[in-house]
Amino acid sequence: MIDERNQTNINVMQNVVLENREKLNITGINDILSFDDQVVILSTELGMLTVKGTNLKINKLNIDESEVKIEGNISSINYSGDTEERKGESIFSKIFK
Repeated sequence: MIDERNQTNINVMQNVVLENREKLNITGINDILSFDDQVVILSTELGMLTVKGTNLKINKLNIDESEVKIEGNISSINYSGDTEERKGESIFSKIFK
């Protein structure tokens, strides 16, 4: 028996394209949960995605196409957990783990 989570992720398409550690294009996003010039936290079909760096700016946000473009000095990109598991957590508990 295939569980529901695996069945949902089979049909999900997500691209993360990083150019010269300065331009990041991500598709398959659901929402931007938090952002400032050092951290951007995104909810995606494949889990929470945290982008860290300096001078970060969101240059394009297209919710209809599930796409975001981020520019700045990007130092890390990290997936953590599943979106269903994290719905009840506050933003601070996600950042300060």
